[in-house]
This record gives sequence, structure tokens and C-alpha cells, in this order.
Amino acid sequence: MKRPITPSHVAGTASRQAHADLPQGTFEREISKEGFFGPAAFFHHRHPPTGWVEFEGPLRPHAFDLNKLDCEQTSPWQAAEILRNANVRVRVWNADKSMDHLARNADGDELIFVHRGTGEFHCDYGHLTIAAGDYVVIPRGTMWRIELKEPMFALLIEATNSSYSLPDKGLLGNHAIFDPAMLDVPQMDAAFLAQQSDDRSWQVRVKRNNAISKVTYPFNPLDATGWHGDLSVVRINVKDIRPVMSHRYHLPPSAHTTFVGNRFVICTFVPRPFETDAGALKVPFFHNNDDYDEVLFYHAGDFFSRDNIKPGMMTLHPCGFTHGPHPKALKNMLVQSKPATDEYAVMIDTRDALEITESASAVEWAGYVDSWKQK
Repeated sequence: MKRPITPSHVAGTASRQAHADLPQGTFEREISKEGFFGPAAFFHHRHPPTGWVEFEGPLRPHAFDLNKLDCEQTSPWQAAEILRNANVRVRVWNADKSMDHLARNADGDELIFVHRGTGEFHCDYGHLTIAAGDYVVIPRGTMWRIELKEPMFALLIEATNSSYSLPDKGLLGNHAIFDPAMLDVPQMDAAFLAQQSDDRSWQVRVKRNNAISKVTYPFNPLDATGWHGDLSVVRINVKDIRPVMSHRYHLPPSAHTTFVGNRFVICTFVPRPFETDAGALKVPFFHNNDDYDEVLFYHAGDFFSRDNIKPGMMTLHPCGFTHGPHPKALKNMLVQSKPATDEYAVMIDTRDALEITESASAVEWAGYVDSWKQK
């Protein structure tokens, strides 16, 4: 938790404080290493760094309207895969019927983010009622199923060949953002015991090396009578996350890290007050994102730094792509018309390049790159 005192260089007309007190008429751009944790430089430009008139080539950003995907997926293994690399797979599960089988992921921990819908989640550890805004972290090898109360739209984020952990919160302490006591675990309650009476033949569909094996039992394998240990499914809702904030300084996205996987992180943006210091930026700063691909899934609210983006959409900003607020949001760089944001979004930052699947390409908004054009 300590580092050497190393004064930073300043050249030309520049602010000495990142994201605040910009020279008049300039726009700040950050380039940094290791997802805002490493060395960084801050440039002040006369024009917005995204003020292009034309953009060609594979580095262009992408936006996908996931609301347009198929909605008849009874099994999570039918979920449409959107983005992937060797360490993470992002799928969209749009289910309109309860599962008639159990699922087990043998490739890595699974994280479910419920965008819409409610249901009863049954697993080896017991029972949880899940609803919109819930993160459910499922350890590798856990058997589970969901009985729907309402159709469910969920993100499935697999930590391939690894496990999820909590971030090191450093000087903030372990109880910042959310206290670990806020993590709910399944209960072996009346609902869990009642489902054990369904003793018809049950099938467990196991995913390993992205292939599905089917194991059939003449009884319900969710028949545990108790358990003990320090490994479990856990749940937390985005409304239970308390954001870190500063009234004088716009914090980087890494301050909102929720879960950590191998070579990727998951962050959560929740409503927070805008900065109130007159010189502080009140919109995301322009940055190059030089070490990570950046994915954002828009869950709910008004996405103040983005134009023409609605809940259920996902964006991908590849490593090396300079981005920041769209032009309409940039007009509010130093003054906002309301006291706080009201957006909920899930961010996935990956250290390795992501592959865009055919399912994602089929629902892509090709004009997203033009959102930054100055009009």
C-alpha cells in the first residue's frame, strides 16, 4: 500500500490536477497503463479528441441492441454468445419458460446479471428469489436451475477456467462500495425443501470445453439436507452498491470495480451525485483505454454521456480507441442541469482482445461510430 514519491512532469499550458481546472477552451485526454492504476499522462487539446469526420478500419467502436435477440431460450446453454476471448465469455439469456433441467458449468465460474424478470433460483446450496439488478455469482461445478415468475433477460459472464473474487479496495477498506455482509447466500428454506419432492427423472446439462454433456438421474439431485464451508453462491443487487465519489474530482471507472476475474474486471455504475467543484469535470474524461477492451451493458436510467443508447444495449470500445462523452453530453462538461446521475450499467474490461460473434453482428448498430461527429 505504499509507493515512492515521484513528482509528475508538467509542460506547456496544463492543469496540475487530473480531471479538474482545465485551461480555458481545452479538452483533456488521458492515456494510462493498467486500467488507470499505472503511469498516466494528461493532454489538453484545442478540439475534442473524438471530433473526427470519418472513421475507417477495425478499431471502430461497436454498439449492439441485445433487445432484438431471440427470446425462446429455456436453457442457459442456448444463450446467444456475444463477445469472447480465452478468459471470459459474455452471453445473453432471454428465457420465457422455466428450466426443465439443471445446469452445471465445468469451464469456470458463472455470473448472472438479471436485467429483467424474476424467478426462484435453486442450486446445491439452497434457494434464492432473484430479480432485476441482481448479480448472482455461481462457483464452477454448481448445479442450478431457475423457475421463472416473469420472463427473464440476463447477462451470463463466464470466468473461463478461473474464479471470481472481490477487488482490493485499498485505502477505502473492505467495507466500502458494499460490505461483504451484504452478500446474500442461498437458504435451505421451505421453498428449497419443497422442490425436493419433485422426484421425477432430472437431467443435468454440463458444459465443458464449450460442449454439453447430459447426465440423467431417476431423482432430483438437488436433495442436499445441509452444508458447511466458505464456498457458496452469492448475490448482491445493484441498489445495494454504494458508489465512491468525490465532489472535486471525476473518479476513473476502476473506482467502481465490483468483481475481478482472470485478466478482466466487472465494474458497476450506479446513481451518484455529480461533482460540485466549479473546476471539476462532470462527464467522463476522454481516454485511450490503452490496455483493455471496454464493454458497457446499459441496464436502466438515463445514460448521460451517451446519445441514442437505451437499456438492453451493449457497447464495445476496443483497446486503443480514443473515446469519451458524445457531443451533447460534452456541452455539460463543467455544469450539469441536475444534481445526480440516475444510470445503472455493467462494465466489463478485458486485458485481451474480444472477438465479436455472429449473434452480436446480427444486432449491431453500424452508425455508432458517428455518434461522436461534431454537428
